[in-house]
Amino acid sequence: MANVGVLGAGSWGTALSILLYENGHQVSVWSIDKAEVEMLTQKREHETKLPGVKLPEDMVITNDLKEAVTDRDFLVLAVPSPFTRATAKSMSPYIKEGQIIVDVAKGIEETTLMTLSQQIEEEIPQADVAVLSGPSHAEEVGRKLPTTCVIGAKTRKTAEYLQSMFISRVFRVYTSPDILGIELGGSLKNVIALAAGIADGLGYGDNTKAALITRGIAEIARLGVKMGGKIETFTGLTGIGDLIVTCASVHSRNRKAGFLIGQGRTMEQAMEEVKMVVEGVYSAKAAAKLAKEYGVSMPIVDQVNAVLFEGKNPAEAVDELMLREHKSEHASLPWPGEE
Repeated sequence: MANVGVLGAGSWGTALSILLYENGHQVSVWSIDKAEVEMLTQKREHETKLPGVKLPEDMVITNDLKEAVTDRDFLVLAVPSPFTRATAKSMSPYIKEGQIIVDVAKGIEETTLMTLSQQIEEEIPQADVAVLSGPSHAEEVGRKLPTTCVIGAKTRKTAEYLQSMFISRVFRVYTSPDILGIELGGSLKNVIALAAGIADGLGYGDNTKAALITRGIAEIARLGVKMGGKIETFTGLTGIGDLIVTCASVHSRNRKAGFLIGQGRTMEQAMEEVKMVVEGVYSAKAAAKLAKEYGVSMPIVDQVNAVLFEGKNPAEAVDELMLREHKSEHASLPWPGEE
């Protein structure tokens, strides 16, 4: 049995805390929001973000950060990506050398273009930082529906330790050394999911969705490999797998925000209506900056940015994607006689 601290009591943090508890671990959950702590303590349920999923009566819910992180076998950092750096900075004074921290959020910092694990390492250099990612909506994990994820870590030892902590009969976990690829796939898919939602909001069909998913993973993989990620990662659970579920699921906040934008809401109105952090909005500008820095073509990402931040009409954005110059799907494949 491990002693685990979960930082962040939103839907994902709550679902993972229950999963770990039911795996036999001692689990405490921290939130910066005192009202959220009070609600979880009294109701034993996150009434707004994960209704119907009950927290065990003996699970500790706390607002005390020092208490939440001290003397834990490992920590799960589940705060929304815009708050990752600030939370890590606040945690740092209480973190021991070699402390394992598993980040489970997804995003890229717009100002520095750093992934979340890189931000955590910068703020807590003494920590052993790993990531958990994959096609895994909290609503389904909370209901104990079969789910598969990947643990990325710097060493096999850390990865396999965490694999043994999270794995269960309904939560299968693989391991990978490609932390960068995992994080890029998990962050960039949210931008593509906004595009998929916009297409749904415009009333387009399955053909459009399939095109966005397929060409979206091509964009993600182009950039990811150029940055040092592995192509196997982008064809796996944290690449195409996560992209499919985020583009298609009714649980996806990014798809929902995109749907509302496609129906005519502004980005601000859509985010207000979703009532949760829409990670893709925060990653979209970073994705465009990375594409420019690495000289990679990402037309879907470019059009999403134009719709979100420049007031471009979503239908016009789709037209521009459809009417771009003629291309081969895989330019590296030779034609017979041209090898």
